[in-house]
Amino acid sequence: MKAKVHVFLKPGVLDVQGKAVEQALHGLGWGGVEHVRVGKTIEFDLAAGDTAAAEAEVKAMCEKLLANTVIESYRVELA
Repeated sequence: MKAKVHVFLKPGVLDVQGKAVEQALHGLGWGGVEHVRVGKTIEFDLAAGDTAAAEAEVKAMCEKLLANTVIESYRVELA
């Protein structure tokens, strides 16, 4: 099974990298761009036959390692 985890800073947490990208885009002439947020995507294969079990396992991975749940949120996709 393929797993994809999208991790982003929670709303209200200052995204310094997102601000830098936004300013760079403005400097290149795309002044209409606002509220840029930068995140990360983690993709991996997972040996699991049951979608519900796989989702629970990936969420446990996120809670323990892949995301800092104090300041980040995540979304899991399985295929």
